[in-house]
Amino acid sequence: MIDTADRKVVATIALSGKPEFPVADGSGTVFANIETKNEIVRFDAAAKKITATWPVDNCDSPSGLAIDTAGHRLFAVCDGGKMAVIDTRTGKTLANPAIGEGPDAARYDAKRKLAFSSNGGGTLTVVDASKANYPVVQNLETQRGARTMTLDQSTGRIYLATAAFGDRPAPTAANPHPRPAIVPGSFTILVVGQP
Repeated sequence: MIDTADRKVVATIALSGKPEFPVADGSGTVFANIETKNEIVRFDAAAKKITATWPVDNCDSPSGLAIDTAGHRLFAVCDGGKMAVIDTRTGKTLANPAIGEGPDAARYDAKRKLAFSSNGGGTLTVVDASKANYPVVQNLETQRGARTMTLDQSTGRIYLATAAFGDRPAPTAANPHPRPAIVPGSFTILVVGQP
C-alpha cells in the first residue's frame, strides 16, 4: 500500500497467490482477484489488512474485475467462458453469465447498468446487470487480441486496444506458452458506442 500524498510505502500485505485487477468501493474497501487461487480478497485500507477471502464459484483464473458500488456487486471475468457476479457484502457468487474466450478486463457502466468483458478471442460481452439473472445482451465481434479495455462513464463508450499478430513461436522449456509477435504498425484502438 502506497500513501499517495508522500509516495511512500505504508504497508505490504502478503497474498495467497497472484493478484490481478483491484477495485475500490470509494469507502475504504478494496477487492482483488487472486488469479492462481480462484479467490477474491477484501482489504480494509484504513486497517491495512485483509478482512475476507472468498472462493469464486465456477470461475477459473479470475482476471478482470469491475464493481457496482450501489448494487454491492463485483464482476470477475474468468477463463472457461464465465463471468462471476459476486455480492460484495457476503462473497457469495450469485450468477455465472457466459462470456467470450480469453477475457482480461471487466468494466461496469453504472448509468446503464451494464457489465462488460473484453475477450482476447475477439468479442466484447455485454451483461445486463439490472436483472437478477444477469442475462447476456450481446457478444459483439471485435478483433482478436482486443482484451485491454476502458470505459468512458459519461458517454458509455468502450475503448479496446489491440493489434494484428503474427505466428505463435514454438514452445520451449523456458517459455512453454509463448505469445505471438505483434505486426509492426498494426496497433489500433477500437471504439464501441452504445445507443
